[in-house]
Amino acid sequence: MSETYEASDNTALFRRWFEEVWNKGREEAIDELFDEEGVAHGLADVAGESLRGPAGFKPFFRSFREAFPGIEVVVEDTVAEGDRVAARCTVRGHHRGGTLGFAATNSPVDFTGIAIVRIRDGKIVEAWNNFDFMSMYQQLGALRLDAPAAAPPGADDALPSMD
Repeated sequence: MSETYEASDNTALFRRWFEEVWNKGREEAIDELFDEEGVAHGLADVAGESLRGPAGFKPFFRSFREAFPGIEVVVEDTVAEGDRVAARCTVRGHHRGGTLGFAATNSPVDFTGIAIVRIRDGKIVEAWNNFDFMSMYQQLGALRLDAPAAAPPGADDALPSMD
């Protein structure tokens, strides 16, 4: 790619990411669009670490696509400046797979998120993801905010002092 890669090219690449990777489920597009040294902040592997490179991103992708095989990510807005693009998205799907840590509920989900990427030489090299997974888990019944509050820990439950 040339060094004069334009902001409009970056926007098209980011829109292609959502269309090819998420909407069409093309795992091979991860290799095409996400740099080997790329980092996806805000999404985590089983150890709680940011996803690194296509090899680190693919297990998350497979798990999420299995949970929501018909996932649809609609890019509502984009803003680009220099090597960065921000996208405001709506995510929709039905929970059909048990890869989120509990059995499939067949419940629909509809939640929003924002992702910002930095692109270099036609590939995503860094991403900051902020999706409303709390709403997603509420819609799946895995998180209840109306449940009775647990009693606060007592003095006997406190951790020992580090002094």
